[in-house]
Amino acid sequence: MQAAQPEIGAIQRRTLFSSFIGWMFDGYETSTLILVGTTAVSSLISSSDPAAVRVGLGTALSSTLVGWAVGGIIGSIVADYVGRRRMLLIAIAGYCVFTAFTAFSQSLEMLIALRFITGLFLGTEWSTGTTLVAETWPPSARAKALGIMQSGYGFGFFLAALLWLFIQPIAGADGWRWMFAIGVLPAIALIYIRGSLPESKLWEDAVAKVEQSASPRKFTLLEVFQDEVERKYVVASLIMATVTVAVFYAITALVGPFVGGLAAKQGLVGQKWASISALVYNAGAILGYVSAGFLADALGRKRYMAVTFAAAIASGLLIYFMPLDLYIVLACIFVLGCFTLGVFSWMPIYLPELFSTAVRSTASGFVFNAARFVAFPLPYLTAFLFVSLGGFQATVLCITLLYAISLATLTLLPETKNKPLPA
Repeated sequence: MQAAQPEIGAIQRRTLFSSFIGWMFDGYETSTLILVGTTAVSSLISSSDPAAVRVGLGTALSSTLVGWAVGGIIGSIVADYVGRRRMLLIAIAGYCVFTAFTAFSQSLEMLIALRFITGLFLGTEWSTGTTLVAETWPPSARAKALGIMQSGYGFGFFLAALLWLFIQPIAGADGWRWMFAIGVLPAIALIYIRGSLPESKLWEDAVAKVEQSASPRKFTLLEVFQDEVERKYVVASLIMATVTVAVFYAITALVGPFVGGLAAKQGLVGQKWASISALVYNAGAILGYVSAGFLADALGRKRYMAVTFAAAIASGLLIYFMPLDLYIVLACIFVLGCFTLGVFSWMPIYLPELFSTAVRSTASGFVFNAARFVAFPLPYLTAFLFVSLGGFQATVLCITLLYAISLATLTLLPETKNKPLPA
């Protein structure tokens, strides 16, 4: 008799490693533009005019996010046709090539165009990596693996922040180019995983089943919306994803300036403490990411999400009532990060368990990326709230109350703990 194969072996470790590396450098890439954007735009337009630099940086950031959303939807659809492995490798390779080109940008227009193209591949990586891990890891460890994968984004942020801390004073005005050049490092991992990364057996079986049927395969996005149950799941999960994305982007724009201003009032360097607050917020997020899988397995998927959504509202209350002592504020921001950024882990854990194999990547990627289009107006609303409500604390509370919508929507969705992935 052959010895029983372990549930978690080389195949599972390779899929998690490849998806984690891809998502970590997605976090690195998007964080790099935020960190070096002012320096990069100033050097490319040969101007230090604050208004011109802000417009240029804002356009480059928007270009990346739009590319991310478009590429994420397209890439997730393609992954249901050509396979998870192939699309993941394409995403990592494309990201490496175009982030390298970004390092050689000669004009603002070139930077903006390359950011959009890079964003196309950044968006593709999440849905294909998530689906591949979900379909190769056993049910007993799937949620934990996906929580760890999601944490890669936070580690990418830390990597970018630490490298910029050392590179900026050494490389000077061209330091931003080195930051983008370092983004090519996943190519080394790509060489390692290219031959050893397996394809999803579930996907191969689903494709074989379709090929054996007499009817032609439907367009996957159309198929999702034609199925009554999956359409309901897409709409409900899109509502929750929109709240998750909107709350994060709104709060992220407020944390740094608030802490920086508070530090400046105490005679400290405001910019330094604003950067520290971003690291603290992200450290809380990593705790939220990694713990999510363990909580989802212990509590069940829906109870884990309900607890986390409610905790996000509670973290808003904590911010509202916190005393304005710098260190207490940072502690509260750590908690805020756990539940307004760390909450993102519900998507890689839960979304693959809602949809059938033939459309799993399409549906998951659509929800994750379409939420960015739906949530796009919230930063403008945040600015209005900030003025109307009189500052950071009341605005954060108001924004986190949006999670009441997620709690209500969650009642429309099923529990999936200990259930096999839909065939």
